[in-house]
Amino acid sequence: MTSVDTTSADAEGVAVIFRRVLESADVAADSDFFLLGGDSLIATRVLSAVARTYGVELSFEDFVLAPTPAGLAELIASAG
Repeated sequence: MTSVDTTSADAEGVAVIFRRVLESADVAADSDFFLLGGDSLIATRVLSAVARTYGVELSFEDFVLAPTPAGLAELIASAG
């Protein structure tokens, strides 16, 4: 696996992932994934995309505790 600069993880980058998996353009940094219609199966797609994009493996529990692009970006940055 190649090394990825996790400092480049920002809320907008994670929001792009949310938009893609939710097929919705209406995602802001503070948008709650579950309130946007996401579920646990779709969340696994987000976690996979985060791992591919940023090289960081987050758990489903991490996702539930920080279900916004901004929250996940903070977790990604702190993992790096």
